[in-house]
Order: sequence, then structure tokens, then C-alpha cells
Amino acid sequence: MPSQSGETHHGRFSPEHIRATWSGTASVEDAAQAFGLSRSKSYDLVRRGEFPCRVLPIGRTARVVTASLLRVLESGEPEYNGASSASPNPS
Repeated sequence: MPSQSGETHHGRFSPEHIRATWSGTASVEDAAQAFGLSRSKSYDLVRRGEFPCRVLPIGRTARVVTASLLRVLESGEPEYNGASSASPNPS
């Protein structure tokens, strides 16, 4: 879930910067930083299908859908999906 402190809405992880510089998908690590979550907590949420935005399992890894991440950052409402229940390798 996005940080309530507002710090994720400035600089490198602001919606404007993400929209201008990120591609269609992002790493779980980058998305975690945008939400103010730790890497391990983020992968735990991905494994449980509870990451705040849409995650695409790709083989043994996972990618976060940037458009979904932006919607969550801007609305504060998570977009859970059961499609992310695969166990991606965090390495």
C-alpha cells in the first residue's frame, strides 16, 4: 500500500517521473521503493497475491505493470490480483 507520508510522491518515485521514465513493466524492487515497502515484504506480498498493484509472473520472476502501479499511487486503492500467485524467485 502506498506510504501515507507522501514521500513516494516526490522525486524518482513520483507518478510524473514514473510516467515519463519507466517502461510498461517494472521490477518488484522498484515498485516496492515507490510504495515504501522493503524488498522482502514486497516479494512476500507477490507470493500471496496481495501486492498492491498488478503483477505478471514471467517464468521464475515477476514484473509489475506500471499503469497499475500509477493507478494505485494516485488513488491509494490497491489492485490485487490472484494471477500473481506464482512463486517468483526474488533473486
